[in-house]
Amino acid sequence: MTPNIPTATYRVQLRDGLDFAGLQARLGYIAGLGISHLYLSPIFSAVTGSTHGYDIIDPSRIDPVLGGMQGFRDLAKAATDQGLGIILDIVPNHTAFSTENPWLDDVLRRGPSSRYAPHFDIDWQAGPLVLPFLPEPFEKLLSDGAFTVSDGMWRMGDLAIPLAENTADGDLRDIHQAQHWRLVHSDLDRDGITHRRFFNVTGLIGMRVEDPRVFDDTHSLIIELVRDGMVQGLRVDHIDGLVDPAGYLTRLAQELPDTPIWVEKILVGDERLPDAWPTAGTTGYEAAELITRMLTHADGLSRLDTIWCQTTGNDLGFAKALSQAKADVLDNELAAERRQLSRLAADACAGSTIAQPGPESLREAVTALLIALPRYRTYVYDGQTSKDDRALIARVADDAAQGLRSDTVVRMLQTIMTDPKSEAQHAFVTRFQQVSGALLAKSQEDTAGFRWTRYLAANEVGAEPDEATVTSAEATGILSARKPADMVLTSTHDTKRSEDARMRLAAISHLPEDFRSLLHDAQSLPCAKHLAPDWQWYLLQSALAIHGADDAGNRLANHMEKAMREAKLTSFWTNPDQDAEAAAARMGHAVLDQWRDNPQPALLRLLQRGQALSLAQLLFKALMPGFPDFYRGSEDCFLALTDPDNRRAVDWAHLAALPDQSGFGAIKARWTRNLLTLRRDHAPFLADAPTQAHVEGDCIRILRGNMDHGMMAQLCMDRSETAEGHNLLSFQSDDGCTVTLTAFQPSPAPTNI
Repeated sequence: MTPNIPTATYRVQLRDGLDFAGLQARLGYIAGLGISHLYLSPIFSAVTGSTHGYDIIDPSRIDPVLGGMQGFRDLAKAATDQGLGIILDIVPNHTAFSTENPWLDDVLRRGPSSRYAPHFDIDWQAGPLVLPFLPEPFEKLLSDGAFTVSDGMWRMGDLAIPLAENTADGDLRDIHQAQHWRLVHSDLDRDGITHRRFFNVTGLIGMRVEDPRVFDDTHSLIIELVRDGMVQGLRVDHIDGLVDPAGYLTRLAQELPDTPIWVEKILVGDERLPDAWPTAGTTGYEAAELITRMLTHADGLSRLDTIWCQTTGNDLGFAKALSQAKADVLDNELAAERRQLSRLAADACAGSTIAQPGPESLREAVTALLIALPRYRTYVYDGQTSKDDRALIARVADDAAQGLRSDTVVRMLQTIMTDPKSEAQHAFVTRFQQVSGALLAKSQEDTAGFRWTRYLAANEVGAEPDEATVTSAEATGILSARKPADMVLTSTHDTKRSEDARMRLAAISHLPEDFRSLLHDAQSLPCAKHLAPDWQWYLLQSALAIHGADDAGNRLANHMEKAMREAKLTSFWTNPDQDAEAAAARMGHAVLDQWRDNPQPALLRLLQRGQALSLAQLLFKALMPGFPDFYRGSEDCFLALTDPDNRRAVDWAHLAALPDQSGFGAIKARWTRNLLTLRRDHAPFLADAPTQAHVEGDCIRILRGNMDHGMMAQLCMDRSETAEGHNLLSFQSDDGCTVTLTAFQPSPAPTNI
């Protein structure tokens, strides 16, 4: 194994009760698992009370809340002493849109003349910077006397915004008009903002790291930490939000030539990372997708699909559900982005001899192209368009043209997207590529994924809900293309369900009639009549995913509230349907109480199958090409739903004592240690050994090497014997489903597993 490539990483969420000193006290435990690298969430100064660190206010300073520079130095030294490297999550795309942000504070005070004005992606042509911070319209608050001016600041309650020099005197309305910013009602963040944001999160403002000065200012501390030996690798958040991902990665690699860099990138279908990107690989969502597809029973899923359609009456394909979700998001959450794109398109088309489109034609064409794009984005920059992107843009334009009264404007924009010539055309293409990724993320993961809910195991980050299974040939091809530096994850702070929760959901594809039995029992509850069938189906899967976890009833109720609002059908964050949400909460509590007090055989079989699938998932994760990443606490039975549920604090004392306990969590913890020992002792073999996958009927396996010299992870559901060899790890559920890790002679396996 290349020295810079981990044997295994351990993803740690700092904040919310865990700082550098607290983590330092846990290093012995983490190293004892067989982990080679810590994988840390962002450490730079963030807004007051941040629970995740992605809302950075100062990338040139380590957050004092975590322990500051000295605290990180102490952590890095202690990690080195334990044989642990550190991979750091960095956030080049955005910082916090907050008056706590010192660079933004200077921009608010000085406007476009500020030294930091070029750092932020602000549309100054649209006028002063819009601040949608007000709970009511400006005129209402002004008439109510809510505003005051003192000490060079515009004030309202706890809000204080710096005033431009020499503008503090006079009528409040005149003072407001004299600023480089405009306060407006928060409702205007839908279509009135003038800064690029992260997806539809108005509280995060885009950074222009394509500008060398901005890159230097935002990365100087990161580079210092790496060069000083405190950080051994980087994970780049939201790479697709950048103007020029390839240029950014090239610059970063030039500054840190021996440092592995992983990118958070969702690959769709047969998409691969662009060849021009100097990166070790992605953070591994495609690996999680493959494992779930391998462990999904194709015949059972077909039966489940029939039951779902009968129960809900939903016969809409996922592609149509996604297209509708995209249209809804463009009309609402990303209305500001589409409005700006339409204006940029008008500028890009100015002087054309092909057409003279009006604003509605441009809006229609932009909408159609965004909806038709099946990936997060293309990568056209500086006049360079790859052959693959040219072909993709042509296919997208063909799809976008379907159903339009005229395709003239779409074809004109196709030409511009493929070969931008003028500055205005480059500006349109750049922003289109940034918006398309935000649209797909919001519409698939955060909208359609809560509407089209046949099988929630496949409604995951980086997965395709309507492509939930895989053939042996497909799986072998994907595995064979993987490299030793590729990350393999099964849970993160962003996954929609934790790994063991997801495998319980995978179990319903194995035992669809048992899930139907649970559904029938749940529908007989008096409270069920107040919840729509679609949401009954969704709730029952979610209840199965979290059954038996601490405080499961309240956590399920909170999750259902989020799911209903993310679906954006009858309940919304800005206008919740409290009756429907309350009905879901009541039914969730009733179902979990029923299961606790009188667990039916169908439930027990699903839970048993889920355990076997979880252990098979762990074996596949450890054995497949690449290196495994463990989300903190996932060495135990980890049952969690969508964030913030999956970011709950872990019990470190419980984790440390777990291997000596009994039960499924203890088995998983012991297997984790054993598998990481195997990976450490046989890193060269696992880096180079060929890989084969078998996904047929009731037997699923991954073979590394061959049956003369190799290892095989296998899930067998019919009590069949495995091939002759030495079983290093073995588990059998009560229904005879077996999970084994087998070594073939001459054994490459260590004697101490």
